[in-house]
Amino acid sequence: MSESTAFRVADLPQNRATTFELRPEVDVLKALAQDLGIDDLRKLRFAGEIRALGKRDWELVGDLGATVVQPCVVTLDPVTTRIDQQVRRSFIAGMVHPDSEEEVEMPEDDTSEPLGSHISPQEVMVEALALALPQYPRKDGVSLGETVHAEPGVAPMRDEDTKPFAGLAALRDQLDGGGED
Repeated sequence: MSESTAFRVADLPQNRATTFELRPEVDVLKALAQDLGIDDLRKLRFAGEIRALGKRDWELVGDLGATVVQPCVVTLDPVTTRIDQQVRRSFIAGMVHPDSEEEVEMPEDDTSEPLGSHISPQEVMVEALALALPQYPRKDGVSLGETVHAEPGVAPMRDEDTKPFAGLAALRDQLDGGGED
């Protein structure tokens, strides 16, 4: 995707918001779907504004809307998901990214970024879409079920057997049943 939608910070007006609206063409949607590893990206719209945040910082706020198609994690059938969310990014002058060699804690505010020479709504749109994608899309009414494996002659271990109190419950039931004679 090109930088043609990026705004040069030096050209942004301090006293009013700069609006934007992105609606990528079909060929761009196809390429983006491939980059994101999804089956299809049917619609994508990102609209909002960039406004001054104090004297040197900037804020981008926008509404992201998309219709994505991904394979179901159980059946591999296509699952269509509608994404609608608000996006906010602050671009802070003087903020630096930590050196990748150092170990650092993740900041609580993950919406702030260092201010560069340009602000790209297109980059923010792609990042926000990637973060909003369902990690495990599943068709309605589909469940994983239970798979049981064991060697011949060995009783298979089931999911409920791994629960910490399953053995105690079985023992209690045996004791309760044995005391009624």
